[in-house]
Order: sequence, then structure tokens, then C-alpha cells
Amino acid sequence: MRTNETIELFKKHDLLRVIDEELDIYLEIPHVAYIEVKKEDSKALLFTNVVDKKNDKKFDTPVLMNVFCSYRAVELLIGDADKIARRITEFLHMKPPSGWIDRLSMFSTLFSLKSVFPKKSSQRGVSQEVIKKGADAKLSDLPILTTWEGDGGPYITMGQVYTQSLDGSMHNLGMYRLQVYDDHTLGMHWQIHKDSNHFFHEYKKAGKKMPVSIAIGGDPIYIWCGQAPLPLGVFELLLYGFVKGKNAQLVKSITNDIYIPRDVDYVIEGFVDVENLRIEGPFGDHTGYYTLEDEYPFMKVEAITHKKEPIFAATVVGKPPLEDKYMGYATERIFLPLLQTTAPDLIDYYMPENGVYHNLIIAKIKTLYPGHAQQIMHAFWGVGQMSFVKHAFFVGEDAPSLRDHDALTRYILNRLDLEDLMLSRGIVDALDHSSNKFGVGGKLGVDCTGDEIQAWSDESLEDDLLLRILRGVSKEIKDLKQFYTDTKSPMCVISVDKKRSQKELFEKIKHLHKYFRVLIIVDYEKNYLENPYMLLWRVVNNIDANRDIYFGSDCLCIDGTNKNELDGFVRRWPGDVECSLSVLESLQKRGIIDIDMGFTRKFLL
Repeated sequence: MRTNETIELFKKHDLLRVIDEELDIYLEIPHVAYIEVKKEDSKALLFTNVVDKKNDKKFDTPVLMNVFCSYRAVELLIGDADKIARRITEFLHMKPPSGWIDRLSMFSTLFSLKSVFPKKSSQRGVSQEVIKKGADAKLSDLPILTTWEGDGGPYITMGQVYTQSLDGSMHNLGMYRLQVYDDHTLGMHWQIHKDSNHFFHEYKKAGKKMPVSIAIGGDPIYIWCGQAPLPLGVFELLLYGFVKGKNAQLVKSITNDIYIPRDVDYVIEGFVDVENLRIEGPFGDHTGYYTLEDEYPFMKVEAITHKKEPIFAATVVGKPPLEDKYMGYATERIFLPLLQTTAPDLIDYYMPENGVYHNLIIAKIKTLYPGHAQQIMHAFWGVGQMSFVKHAFFVGEDAPSLRDHDALTRYILNRLDLEDLMLSRGIVDALDHSSNKFGVGGKLGVDCTGDEIQAWSDESLEDDLLLRILRGVSKEIKDLKQFYTDTKSPMCVISVDKKRSQKELFEKIKHLHKYFRVLIIVDYEKNYLENPYMLLWRVVNNIDANRDIYFGSDCLCIDGTNKNELDGFVRRWPGDVECSLSVLESLQKRGIIDIDMGFTRKFLL
């Protein structure tokens, strides 16, 4: 599906908003998309009047954003995720045929796999209708966006990064942010755990430049495949063929040997210098925090090819909800059968978008014996991208729907036995900022598959009274809100003006534990206690389970504050991703966005 076909499909289903007002690639366009994706009726956006005010430049190329704008959009692009999952299950459970009817059925099933493998063509694709090489291949000719004021520069945010192993036997499609340094240099933010980084070290060891081709546009499913949790060595375009039921059509890049889809809008070709690195970042990332500066490889651009009338695809990242809310749903459904091969008693799982996926997973399992949940916890933490998960909650098969947030929370709190908590340590995502050491941090596993526990206490107080009592103990406590006080594990959230380690505060208020079984502490600044959606986002981002979880008299305390030297934290703590107030005011005044203070506070804009 070409980009213009996606646009027509979305128009037909009222999933596209065309914006003809003049808007800048610096902050304005990304801010509009950031607002749009958070709406209940979010749509894809096509910006037709794109400018670069700083350089007094107008682009002929439209910008398409928010393609994965809703569950309906994902269904139109990918298909029925549950049906695809059932097909995977069928393949995984195929048995030798017992008769000729079974043989015919198996032959039909296997024959359908012929569409999985990409097809290479010796001809040029529509992505190569216009070819620019050398000095003519300028990145500034593309409407590349700067999303946040604190970003290190413009970034390509929806690039399909195609790489291959040194011997050409393995191919990879990844989705990585790409920083523009100048007209001919792109930063490669492939993290230490990524396939492209493994390939990079092969080229580095051999002392050879590494070829890279970056595609932009075309079928949106290329991008979804690029972020899919496939094993090392499995080319993501195989997944494209399986999902779409047709082969990906590839053509050779102009200046290197990498094959890319023939129907994309742009291709940026070049080579990575394996001997040198460059400071990349900062960048306001999908965690909702800035990723700090660090050294990464960079690519020298050799050629840029594109369609005669290209459309530039981009996305915006920051605080949830984002497009990955909808992309992640399809990934969950489709990859459930594969995860069940490692954990056969797994019934379902859910990774809430405000848990930023790798920070929180909730799994429903069929428990067969004591310690079964803990066994599956270890299995999760040892499987591919699941190994990055920091916090895992396990519930029994009698639990409500994993997406019924209120009922599920009550189920968990009624079974929260602190003896069934498991603290561990292991690999964490490279974007994680909360651990004391890069790439390694604490993990929390919670087994809530058992029977309901005893009620914590018959004593309860109204919020105002409990706040006055707590403030009588410590003036650093600024606000308080209680949640689920009618469950067996009532929760209390307090905000503080942090002056010391919160472990000391927890010890100081021990005599008040009878009023709450779970105490959560956050900073007073930038947190609204009436907003549990963003409180969950803040807490799972900010904690390292080995450092920030305290126990006392059967009470659990979680320190979700920003960490500093008071906590023995010596790394630099990143700032929140936030919109530019002047840009929001300008967009509001021109009628391009329509938001109020409630919307702003709800999503911590």
C-alpha cells in the first residue's frame, strides 16, 4: 500500500484531517500531532502547507503524521490481529497428517507461506523516480521535524532503517530515531541491544564501512514490522508477508547492496564510519523524558531517492498516549501465541501504554502449583524484548479483563500479599533513566494469583484529616489522595517537596501505616494526584525496584520521586518532555488546536 493509497483509505473512513494552514517544521507540526493523538477521536493528519521559517523555506512535500491514530486505523492497515494470532497458533501446532484430507489441508497451509518471503526485482522502484547523489543529496530538502525545544536538532522519527550482516546472510529492519547534524550526516541511535548494533560491530571488527539505507513512507506496516519483537536474524519483512498475505517487493539501493521496498516515498542511502562516534541527543523520547546525550555511530549520506510526488511520514513521541498505544495493541495480540510457547500457561497479557510498555506488564495465567507465577516471571525476563520489562503483575484465570482497569486494580489490591513479591535485577531498556547503572536495574514481580487476603485495617480517615496528621509529622508532605480504600489494600498517594531520602520519611510515619497498605510518594511539582493515568506513568518510569521499594509492618512504600544525590543517584536525571507554551498559544489562537486547561493537566502537556 503506497502512502497516497493510505490517505485515500483514511479519507473513505473519516480518519484523516487535512490541515492547509501554514505550519512550521520546528515545533508547530509536531505539537499539533501530539495534541491530536491524545484525543478520543484521534485522526491521521496531512499537513499540506509546510515551511521552515528559520531558513525562510517552503516545501512542496506534504507531511503525514499520526497514521496509527486509532484501533480502527490499525485494523484497516494490518487486519484482524486476533485472526492473525490464530493463524500463528495453527502453524505452531501443526501435526503430521493422518490421511489425504489432512495432507491437503497441510499443503494448503504451507502453500500460503510462499507469500512470506520478500521478492527482489532488478528494476527500479517508484522510490527511485528521482535520484540525487553527492552534494545534491541534501537532507534539508526534506521536511524533517524538530519536535521539542530541548532536542539536539531535527530528527527523522519514522525512518525504516535497513541493514545487513557483514556476510549478507542476515537482514534487519529497525525503527530508530535519526538526528540530522548537517545536510549529509545522520546520527544512528541504534541501542546496544539492537540487531543493527550487532551488525555494526561485525563491520567494525572487519574494518569496513557499514552500508545503511533508510526508507520513509510507503505501506505503514513496514514501520509496524520494524518495531516488532522478532528474534535476531529474522528479517522483519517476513512478518510483513505473513500479515499482508503478499510478498514485500524490494529493489536494490542505488549506492549500496541493501534492498528496500519499491513503493516507499524516500530512500536515504549511505555508509556508517565504524571508527568514529558522535554525540547524539538529547531527544524527547517515548518514555516522556529526554534521552540524554551519548556517543553513537553516524552515517554519511551518499544518495537520496524519492517518488516524483513524495509524502514525508513522521511521528511524534513524548508522554502517553501516543501512536504506540494502537500499534502496541496489535503487537500484543499477534505475538501472544509466540510468547505462549515459552510460557504455555499464559492466558493473556497486557502492556498499558502509560506503563511505557517495557516498564509494566500484566499477565493472566493458569496456575497449577505454588511458585508457578514466579516461574513465569523468570521466563519473561529471559525472553527477547520481554527481558526489558521492569514490573510484572500476574493474576489468575478468574481475574477480570486485563483492560478493565478499575476491576483489575481491585482484583490485584485484594490479593496483594507482600510475601508474594519478588525483587530481582537484570537488563533494562537503554532508555531507562531510573537505575543507578546504565542498562541494568531492579525488577519487581508480583504474584496476585492467590486467594483474597485479610483486610488491612478497619480504620480510615478522610483525605483532609489524614493530610493534616501527616503534615504534623513532616512539612515536606504537600498533598494527599487515597484510592481504593474499600479494598483489602487501600492506597495512599502523597506529594512532597523532597528534602531527603524518602526512606527516612517512610520510617518517620510508620505509626500511621494503619491507614494505608500501599503508600506511593511523588514530587509535588508537575504531578496532579487526581490524575491516576499519569501517576502510573510517572511512578513506573521513576523507580528502580531494588532501591525505591520499602517494607514496614506489612506496608509497601513506593518512592516515585525524581532521584538525586539524596538517594545515592549519581547519573544525570532527565527532564520531562513538555510542549512550548508559546507554540500552543499560537496554535490555539489560529484555531488549529482547541484545548483547555483540563486537557493540558490531564496529559501533563
